[in-house]
Amino acid sequence: MANSILGAGIFGLPALLAARIDGYSPLSCIIAGCGALIIAACIAEISSRFETTGGLYLYGREALGRFPGLLIAWLILLTRIAAPAAAADLFANYLGQFVPALHAKLAEICLIAALIGHLALLNYLGVKTGKTVSDIFTTVKVGLLAVFIVAGLAIPLFHPQLRVPLHFGATTSQGWFEALLLLVFGYGGFEGALIVGGESRNPKRDMPFALLSALVLQVFLYTGVAYVVLSTLPNAGASLRPLADAARNFLGGWGATAIGLGALISTYGYLSANLLHSTRITFSLAEQGDFPQFFARIHPRFRTPYISILVYSLAVFAFAASGDFRWNATLSAATRLVVYGGMAIALLVLRKRRGPAPFNLPLPWLFGGAALLIVLVLLSRIGSGEAVVLAMTAAMALANWFVLKGAAIATN
Repeated sequence: MANSILGAGIFGLPALLAARIDGYSPLSCIIAGCGALIIAACIAEISSRFETTGGLYLYGREALGRFPGLLIAWLILLTRIAAPAAAADLFANYLGQFVPALHAKLAEICLIAALIGHLALLNYLGVKTGKTVSDIFTTVKVGLLAVFIVAGLAIPLFHPQLRVPLHFGATTSQGWFEALLLLVFGYGGFEGALIVGGESRNPKRDMPFALLSALVLQVFLYTGVAYVVLSTLPNAGASLRPLADAARNFLGGWGATAIGLGALISTYGYLSANLLHSTRITFSLAEQGDFPQFFARIHPRFRTPYISILVYSLAVFAFAASGDFRWNATLSAATRLVVYGGMAIALLVLRKRRGPAPFNLPLPWLFGGAALLIVLVLLSRIGSGEAVVLAMTAAMALANWFVLKGAAIATN
């Protein structure tokens, strides 16, 4: 769960936050974290009702009906393709700092193919193999970020000349909304590990705990990183690699190199987590009869959905090879907001229909209403480009639903 949340964004977002709201960046991390925890609490209660693979698609289908479930599935699938595709591009860019030959487009595409291809192979061989790789890289990247935060807080105490005063200048509502939207991408992904819930040991008990504890960890890391960058890096908003540049100021060249390597490790771990759980979206759709049945085929030896793994990996490669980081990140944030809004409604429907859940929120109407308000306010600030993509995705989900409905009528 932690690996699903802690992707590559933390190595670039602090500069984007600083450019918009300057010294208020750590505060924005806390505010966005509180909003994310409200939404996650809604999803935690819903997840405690289910034991099968599918995640938010399954929740939406059971609570709201087949078409809303399909729409959620399409949006999640788009998100879970765009976000790792952006991370793959970012991995190639960071590695290009150490291997200049990778700046050529053909070499970059070959690298992305090898990166995604071997992770797909690991997960083809079994969920346990993929989980082990994911756990190793999660531990490494969290440790590196913890060292960055502790060193960035401690060293300026002994060398005051390294400290940069935080600047709290005038801000605008537009700047704040843009910062919070960026943090939707930063804190997004916590729903991803729920997709593979049916393959965990005790999902009704484990999923809510993993979801909320991992998100709390993320809030601490983002707030700490944002503060260290602002307090040690002059003009942080203009930096392309804020953590590496900040580390160079208080740790020297070796610190910048370590952070650059940390960015590669973090991105790799994030991709390994996505190749583990996101491939189960199409598998679950086929299992429910909403996608062609070959997506639900299980390998006779490794017991993995090998067709879904193959198709998903090819889609991520296509997005990574043809798109760029900024476009995919923005698209990922917008689609997640719509899905989270659907989960806020699903919480209220399931509570009314089924009563208390194993993980029971004390005031479900308050949590659900607050989550829906957060989603609607942020969605009102997205650009026309994101709105068009959302509309196109909804149209594809509607077409999918009509095909299924027509097939059902023909069968009857």
